[in-house]
Amino acid sequence: MSELDEYHQNLMADIRREADASGVIMVEAFFDRMTERLTGAGELEVADRAYFQNGEGGQRLRIDGYAGDPRDSEGVLGLIVCDFVDSEEVQAFEKKDVPTILNPLIRFLKKARTEEFRDSLNEANPAFQVSDLIITTWPHVTKVRLILVSNRRYNSRDDAVKLQELDDVPVTWSVWDLARFARFEVKGNEDLEIDLVQDFGGPVPALKGSQTGAALESYLMIIPGPQLAAVYDRWGEKLLEGNVRSFLQARAKTNKGIQKTIKDEPDLFFPYNNGLSATADAVTCVRNDDGLAISSISNLQIVNGAQTTGSIHAALKSAKEQLPQVFVQMKLTVVPPDRSEDIVPKISEYANTQNKVNAADFFSNHPFHIRIEQFSRNIIFTAREGERHDSKWYYERSRGQFINARPKIKGKDQASFDFEFPKTQLFSKTDLAKFEFSAAGQPHLVSRGAQKNFAEFAKDIGDAWSKSDAKYDELWYKRLISKAIVFRWIETEVPKQPWYEGGYRANIVTYAMAKVFHDANGEKQVLDLDTIWRRQSVPDALQRALLLAAAEAHDVITHPPTGIRNMSEWAKQQACWNGIKGRTLSYDEDFETCLTLAESARTTKRDEKAKKAMTDGINAQSEVVMLGADFWKQALTWGRDRKRLTPKDQQILDVCASMPRRLPSDLQSRHALEALNRMRDQGFGEE
Repeated sequence: MSELDEYHQNLMADIRREADASGVIMVEAFFDRMTERLTGAGELEVADRAYFQNGEGGQRLRIDGYAGDPRDSEGVLGLIVCDFVDSEEVQAFEKKDVPTILNPLIRFLKKARTEEFRDSLNEANPAFQVSDLIITTWPHVTKVRLILVSNRRYNSRDDAVKLQELDDVPVTWSVWDLARFARFEVKGNEDLEIDLVQDFGGPVPALKGSQTGAALESYLMIIPGPQLAAVYDRWGEKLLEGNVRSFLQARAKTNKGIQKTIKDEPDLFFPYNNGLSATADAVTCVRNDDGLAISSISNLQIVNGAQTTGSIHAALKSAKEQLPQVFVQMKLTVVPPDRSEDIVPKISEYANTQNKVNAADFFSNHPFHIRIEQFSRNIIFTAREGERHDSKWYYERSRGQFINARPKIKGKDQASFDFEFPKTQLFSKTDLAKFEFSAAGQPHLVSRGAQKNFAEFAKDIGDAWSKSDAKYDELWYKRLISKAIVFRWIETEVPKQPWYEGGYRANIVTYAMAKVFHDANGEKQVLDLDTIWRRQSVPDALQRALLLAAAEAHDVITHPPTGIRNMSEWAKQQACWNGIKGRTLSYDEDFETCLTLAESARTTKRDEKAKKAMTDGINAQSEVVMLGADFWKQALTWGRDRKRLTPKDQQILDVCASMPRRLPSDLQSRHALEALNRMRDQGFGEE
């Protein structure tokens, strides 16, 4: 079986399981799963489902979803159509088949721009919602992107193909097929091959900034504004390193000051602007009459300068005549893929001084993610009632970890891996952010999409972590899993409810969870999360409360105030959360059984800290003993000779050096290891 066949088989199994568990149709489960990948890849900032199909043959209209309000994404209107085939075998389609799939979406776009079409529909119809959004925002639309999402293999390599123009607005289309999704899932990113000669006007002059044989190659380039704008117009936010893209979504959009310089003083753009910092997997260099130049770049990622890039791209429309006078400098570092996780975060951290975020901007190798990953590989949860196997929740801190880990295990061990890490207990960074912010009363942020929500969540965690990481211990992780269990349960149950009419499931889920947590948590009582992770299930009384809140959330989301027509956009507003937060719900009397005294929850936390302190002490004592008395004699002599030890350090290291006659206590052992780490930082052991 080929890798693509296996990927298809696993994908279809996941979609069927999701459809069966929640009662949604398979194409909806497919849409949810694949658009999550599209937002992760930077293809879209957000994806809202809005299914509509009408007519036959050459009159057929169809849309499956859209990419939010174009005013939030620099004027880009994204529309999505699904090509889903329920088949055991991998199916294929050709370029000649694309019009059959894409034309209904194009017809929908043209119709949706007319008030006549919009007003012929019921306001609750998803097509009405999209049409009203298009009509309202069309003056702000700079580009239309049509995205064809398929579970078939596409036997061509088209991407961002220019189709036509509507009122001088360019319309492009691209295909995300089975093979493209498979490559992205395995590698964690998508290959971007930028051929400057073939596609963008010619090579860019460069000055090499590294010696032959250096650990990393570096180049300084001067890029003409039109060339950079064209590259960004083709690849969009996929050029922005995922972390930078995520954090900039939580900040101001393109800088008005930069745009003013382009319009009024384009010849001064170069001296005024700090330029870009970027990385690439590889570059191709050529020699011409002017010297060294770069003709192609593989997997270009801009780690600093996103606002500069966005502003230059915006000038394609707002200052097209001035753009040829604009030049921007770029420092480009070639980082081999096997070193990118270590090197790229540091480049970005040191380059991003203007948009500084605590704790290295929260890359996947940030200590928070590493700690959660360690917990997820070690903490075992008792089997649910009726099941035989204990299991773990698998935290995927960087994309592709899970899908790459399983094939490395052979034979019977693979079955053990499946029991230990059920696929239903796989969760990612953006999932974690959804669980936490739903419980924390931020459903309007969750509704803004995985990447924007994660940006806000990461900012909060980064700030908190920089002050103290002690909060994020095993108990915090176990309570996180309780939130995951609650979130996943509502996600499965909402589509089964008699009041559910399709659409807005993601919004209803986060709002229902936020409402119950808000109502349960007070000064004296809080939701009993510890019972949930011990049972690995949602208690019956809590289930009824969640469904009551879900029905109320559905009512609030689908009945926006006068003047607001788009329900998905309404769910992204603080006012929507205020609307449901202020409602009083009549929970069943046994809802009280789902609560615990706040003091009891704090006592559990204190007990966990005491237990951890004891375990740390025992581990420290074991490590000190394992190193042996002779080692500690050397450390004591080294530190004393160089005056690197305090009197307390010397006293404790003297105890360690006299083992086994004297044995250091737990506290003394921890202090000895801290002193040892300080000495190692100062050069001990390097001679």
